[in-house]
Amino acid sequence: MNIFFDIGLIIIFATILGYIGKKLKQPLIPIYILAGLIIGPVGFGIITDTETIRTLAEVGIAFLLFMVGLELEFKKLKDVGVASVIGGSIQILIMFFIGMVLAFWLGFAREQIIYLGLIVSFSSTMVVIKLLSDKEELDTLHGRIIIGILLMEDLFAIIALTSLQTINNFTFIFFAAAILKGFGLLVIAFIASKYLFPQIFKIGAKSTEMLFLLSITTCFAFGIISTYFGFSIAIGAFIGGITLANLPYNTEIASRVKSLRDFFSTLFFVSLGMELVLTNISHWIPTLIVLTLLIVVFKPLLITIIWCITGYKRKTALLTGISLAQTSEFSLIIVAQGVILGHVSQDFMSIATILAIITISITTYLIKFDDQIYEKIKNKIKFFEKLNKNKKEVNYINKNSEHTVVLIGYDRIGYSIARTLEKLKKDYLVVDFNPDIIKNLVKEKTPCIYGDFGDIEILEKLKLKHVEMVISTIPTMNANELLINKIKEVNKTATIIVTSLTIDDSLELYKLGADYVIIPHLLGGNHVSILLEDISTNIDKLIETKINHLRELRFRKEIHPYHK
Repeated sequence: MNIFFDIGLIIIFATILGYIGKKLKQPLIPIYILAGLIIGPVGFGIITDTETIRTLAEVGIAFLLFMVGLELEFKKLKDVGVASVIGGSIQILIMFFIGMVLAFWLGFAREQIIYLGLIVSFSSTMVVIKLLSDKEELDTLHGRIIIGILLMEDLFAIIALTSLQTINNFTFIFFAAAILKGFGLLVIAFIASKYLFPQIFKIGAKSTEMLFLLSITTCFAFGIISTYFGFSIAIGAFIGGITLANLPYNTEIASRVKSLRDFFSTLFFVSLGMELVLTNISHWIPTLIVLTLLIVVFKPLLITIIWCITGYKRKTALLTGISLAQTSEFSLIIVAQGVILGHVSQDFMSIATILAIITISITTYLIKFDDQIYEKIKNKIKFFEKLNKNKKEVNYINKNSEHTVVLIGYDRIGYSIARTLEKLKKDYLVVDFNPDIIKNLVKEKTPCIYGDFGDIEILEKLKLKHVEMVISTIPTMNANELLINKIKEVNKTATIIVTSLTIDDSLELYKLGADYVIIPHLLGGNHVSILLEDISTNIDKLIETKINHLRELRFRKEIHPYHK
């Protein structure tokens, strides 16, 4: 019963503080960590069973990494794969070397120097994926670059975990055996994903309950197999998720286990706060300040420079760097293993935990306000783009061409609008932040620009002074405000149509000068209402509408696979 009460108290405190945090418009991750601090040994000591805390943290990490693996589709990384391997590896090695040099300067022992180098090298796959998913930025160019880098970091982390036992007694044979075991685990995963799971899940997918159970079984099975290979349960769960990521049922699987992901993410972050032990904290404050600056300031700057050199624009590079400014859950696993092996002390584990709490908390705010940060410093990092003049963002636009309509956001609503503009024979330009969409538009020779319309530089490229109409299908309030203000500044006669998800935001956009605000759920309701009026007297109208709808859906799926 104790475990039931402990979990119950964790969820209750996390819910209460999370509700307060939401009302104050604060990110939830620091709130959950704070809940752990309050009810854990450092706070009021409501939960003091450290074994329970560690078990919850391990289960949370394993299940969350399974979900992370499940959401990683390798086909989405083909455009950034090579750059991610090269750029990610360079960044990891530089951070590892700098981390060791800094650890030596700070007076750490030999084994601790290596562990500290590993801590600062890796970023949190779980945290970053969750935050980008919440902002719906996983399919953006910087989102895909980040996923590619995180995959490289996870690969290096697995190699590091396999090599920990060789620090004191390094032998090439032992190291080679560890690498061989890791390769063996990946081979099993590849065979399962290629030949076994497609057949099993094809049958299991006929039942939602069986699909759910098969997915969870895969998580636990690979976790168990991983331990037999000498790796952690978390690594096995992560690889198990990857084996399912490229199945045709991955989206449905993710939707089935999403609630479990949210549950375990809460447990993990609360457990992270509960595990904190503030022994001799005043002694470690200077060290923590130096390490925090290294991770939150230097690391994003390094990544920005690397990706500018690789050929990407400074905004893409900076958003990538900002998103990776934290330590990883893998770092905590590595340090925990180091405690077991006797390489590092419990105090060192506390430093790693505090550093994770600080950097993860800071990252939630950095990612939330990344566009504002870019606007503040974009001129200061402009010279980074000169490091490589071969830009990789794809556009299809003739500088001398004239377009009368700007369509921002081509997916879903935007696609239907584009087809109508074609029927009306309107010259239009598409702006989108999804590289797949831009690539397909380039192939179709449709005028398009890759970019975020919340970036003033992108708006300046759109020739807003001469357009008749601007349509934004993206419901981002700040960006739509900027768009309206910019258009009103240069072209008072242009018709402005924007999109919002709430009535309050819609009213505010009307006040700013929008001519019409699209509210998708209200628009859908109105469409169904009109349909009901039509079919009330003529049932054949419903059949005709259904046939046309099926034809449209199949066309989008076959011709434009990036539509979801």
